[in-house]
Amino acid sequence: MKQASIIKTCQTELKYLKQNKDKAQEIKELLSTKETQLASSKESVQRIESQIDPLENRMYDIDSSLSKVMKLDNDIKALDSRKKQMEDDNRELEEKMEQVFQGTDDQLQDMYQNHQRTVKEKERRLTECQRDVERAGRECQRTNRIKSDLLVEQGRLQLEADRHTQNIKKRDTQVKSLASFLELEGYERTPLNERQLQSFHRQVKERLDQDTEALNQTMHEMQEKEAQKQQSIDDLRDKKTGLERTIELKRDIQAKKQQELKNIKSDLQRLEGSSSRLQELETELQKAERELDNAVQACTVDSLKAEVVELQKEKTELDQAQRKLDQEMELLNTHTAARTQMDMLKKTKMEKEEQVRKIKSRHNEELVSLMGHFPSKKELEDWIYSKSKEINSTRDRLNKMNKELASGEQKKSHFTAEVKRKEEQLASYEERLFNVCGSQDFESDLNKLEDDLEKCSKQRAMLAGATAVYSQFISQLTEEGEPCCPVCQRVFPSEAELQDVINDMQSKLRLVPDKLKNTEHDLKRKERRRDEMMELKPIRQSIAELQEKELPELRNKLQRVNRDIEKLKGDTEEQETLLGTLMSEEDTAKACLQDISLMDRFQLDLKDVERKIAQHAARLQGVDLSRTMQQVSQEKQETQHRLDTSIKIELKRKLIQDQQEQIQAFRSSVNEIRGEKLQISSNMQKRQQLEEQCVEFSTEIQTLHRDIRDAKEQVSPLAATLEKLQQEKQDLAERRRQKQEEGQEKVLINGIKEKVKNVTLLEREITKYIEEGKDSYKEQKETELQEVDKQLHEAEKQREKINKDIGNIRQDIDTQKVQERWLQDNLTLRKRMEELKEVSRKREDLVKEMGNMQVLQLRNERREVERKLEDLKKNRSVALGRQKGYEDEILRFRKELSEDQYCRAEDLYRDQMIVMRTTELANKDLDIYYKALDQTIMKFHSMKMEEINKIIRDLWRSTYRGQDIEYVEIRSDVDENTSAGLKRRTYNYRVVMVKGDTALDMRGRCSAGQKVKKPQHASCVSLEKCIVCLCALTTPLKSSFLRSLLESPLGPHQICIVCLCALTTPLKSSFLRSLLESPLGPHQM
Repeated sequence: MKQASIIKTCQTELKYLKQNKDKAQEIKELLSTKETQLASSKESVQRIESQIDPLENRMYDIDSSLSKVMKLDNDIKALDSRKKQMEDDNRELEEKMEQVFQGTDDQLQDMYQNHQRTVKEKERRLTECQRDVERAGRECQRTNRIKSDLLVEQGRLQLEADRHTQNIKKRDTQVKSLASFLELEGYERTPLNERQLQSFHRQVKERLDQDTEALNQTMHEMQEKEAQKQQSIDDLRDKKTGLERTIELKRDIQAKKQQELKNIKSDLQRLEGSSSRLQELETELQKAERELDNAVQACTVDSLKAEVVELQKEKTELDQAQRKLDQEMELLNTHTAARTQMDMLKKTKMEKEEQVRKIKSRHNEELVSLMGHFPSKKELEDWIYSKSKEINSTRDRLNKMNKELASGEQKKSHFTAEVKRKEEQLASYEERLFNVCGSQDFESDLNKLEDDLEKCSKQRAMLAGATAVYSQFISQLTEEGEPCCPVCQRVFPSEAELQDVINDMQSKLRLVPDKLKNTEHDLKRKERRRDEMMELKPIRQSIAELQEKELPELRNKLQRVNRDIEKLKGDTEEQETLLGTLMSEEDTAKACLQDISLMDRFQLDLKDVERKIAQHAARLQGVDLSRTMQQVSQEKQETQHRLDTSIKIELKRKLIQDQQEQIQAFRSSVNEIRGEKLQISSNMQKRQQLEEQCVEFSTEIQTLHRDIRDAKEQVSPLAATLEKLQQEKQDLAERRRQKQEEGQEKVLINGIKEKVKNVTLLEREITKYIEEGKDSYKEQKETELQEVDKQLHEAEKQREKINKDIGNIRQDIDTQKVQERWLQDNLTLRKRMEELKEVSRKREDLVKEMGNMQVLQLRNERREVERKLEDLKKNRSVALGRQKGYEDEILRFRKELSEDQYCRAEDLYRDQMIVMRTTELANKDLDIYYKALDQTIMKFHSMKMEEINKIIRDLWRSTYRGQDIEYVEIRSDVDENTSAGLKRRTYNYRVVMVKGDTALDMRGRCSAGQKVKKPQHASCVSLEKCIVCLCALTTPLKSSFLRSLLESPLGPHQICIVCLCALTTPLKSSFLRSLLESPLGPHQM
């Protein structure tokens, strides 16, 4: 059986080991294939990179040349644009100028310097006047600040004065209202003085103290009543609890008494039939005493004892030796069985320990790496449960993080869209602003435009005034007899000079309308532009708000969201890794759980086996293991042979024992009858006690029932009274609460304290205003304000006078500005012409340099090189990706091969196959040996059974006188289905009787003679003796049969023992005497 289980286990393990071996071989083949593919991929990448390097170098050279061409082209375009712009500027400047100066550059420069000196002198005077204006303005500002401060202070003081008056009125009104509510007299007329206020506060305080004292007194009384009610409730509750406890105790006592009463009644019922049994016992006792007297009279024990005394000494020694040998043989039999059982248990223990060791070696590394030690089943189940909880919590955290990540992504998209929208809005605003002002500096452009508008306005006014002035000057010079200069009153020395001045004025006068028209056109254009810029002021504010507030805030929010998303992604990856690790650990532990459960069961079995081994070891203590069963059996045979010579003593003792046993049996019967009689008499006396106890218990039960009923009757009114008291207590509590609310409403809800507090606050503010002297301080500030107004009026007059002088000077400067602008335009025009020539020269040089480069050929070559380079890089990327995949697969295959499952798969498979094959071969050999030994034993058994049946047949025919049975024999039916796997073979022995050719089973034909035991068979086989037991024969043993049995021819070493179970005592005695006196003698018995 053990070898079959080992083979089955090996087959199961071989199945999995073969799978591991095939899987390891498959992984090795895949690893070799992937390594070959990886080497090929690396060679392909190196070949592609060797082709990419020269193409990249050529691409770099072409890009350098093309960048140089682009730079030259951009420079040429820039110079063309600059040249065209300069030509346009020169043309526009010439159009604006009235005439171009025809003199030399030095003359133009001298003229410009003289004009500058004149203008600077006027500007110096203007600056002095402006300083005076600024000084006067500062003085006015200082005076205005003082006035402003005084006005603010005056306003504050006026508000405080108004508040003071309002506080007095409010205080008097509240005092009057509260006095009317409290029914206090003497406070109807306002305003109230200090004495009235003190009296009012004192009366209010006394009123509040009285109401509070009354409320407290009422509450104290109500609380005392509640305490009294509560005391009554507690007393009733204690009494009720005591009665309920008494009822429970008496019910328990009543249940116990009823159970005892039930037991007593059952005892009384059992004693009902004892009186009739007592009479029967008296009759039987008389009969048994008569039989005992007869047996004592017929006893011959004394004579038999005298015959036995002579042989007793020898028989005693032999008996002691026989008993000692029997005890030793019994101990040896017990020892043999115990040792066999102990060996089997040790073998079972080794098997269990080997199974436990296999399980531990299979899972030790995994479980120790998981838990730090090799766990029991309960520890592993607890660990798996904790891991399941941890996995669930990790999944919950992961789901929460995923939700937060989705929310973060949504916020990110929202903020990104919002930033994009704001940036587009900002770009549109900036574009509109740039289209109008052409610059991002909106304020400076607007200020500059305001200055230009002011200049254009002054220029238009100057031109309008110049027309009238020149017309007046010309009329004065033409109409007067002796004309003189209208400005300096200088008389012209000649008519020609006068005519030159008039012509000069007329020529300038002719230019004025055109200049005035141009000036008005410029003025309108700039006013339109100013209006557009003024309309863009809100947009400018929106731009500033977007740039300074909204966009930075949105970008900061977007950055925060991005940081949160990155953190959540990291945490999510970490949690996913943790979840995978936990799930793999849980799967590993679950895979080990079944084997751990099996190991726990094996360990329990081991404990049971060890306990049994200890029990057998304790039984084997003190046994001499040096003597064998064969030695003891041989000594016993020798002692038995000597003991058989004193068979007469045994027979005599048997007769003495039988007579003594018969007498003792009669005496025992008499004693038993007397004991039973005494027991029944005792029970009859006990019955009276039981009846008295039954009456007593019935009385006590009735008393307890009555006490319980009385207690219940007392509990019912107590419960009603308790409920009534509790209701009264609740009513008292409700009334106390109502009283308290009414008192609080009287004192607090009506707001007396709050109103008194408001009056006190108002009085505090009124007192503070009076103590700080705010009235006199207010009058002082009003006087100072009047003085400051006078100083401010004088400063304003001085500033207006200086402004008038500044206007005249500025008008003169504006007149000179026209001439200055003309001179500046001429200087600018000549400078721009020189710059235009320089730009033309540079452009020609660049065009010449660019013409030497072959631009079209370079571009075509670059496109071809770029196309080849992109193809090669694409191929390299594909090869690198394939190479990375090969490397990952190789690493994965190597990692799998390094695992214990595949690393030693082939060796384990080979070793296990060897074990299984050797076990199978050994099992087959053992089966063959078992069958051969079994056949030999069965042949020997058949031979010995034939010999036994022959002896029995001869003995039967020589002793049995009946004609119904020819002979009897023993037959054994062997179970032929027994194989080497079974531990025991079954022999079905049976005794049959033969008549003619018919064999009948003797089952049911006698009570004890059906079977012959196996020890008797063994004895017959070994000692050539036959023991036939004929117990309770079908026919009575008659004297003729006994004589034939005694006279039957028995061999010197053959014994026939007939059990005398069916004989009467006299017949037994006579048969034994005849047997002793038979020719066999004591030596053949």
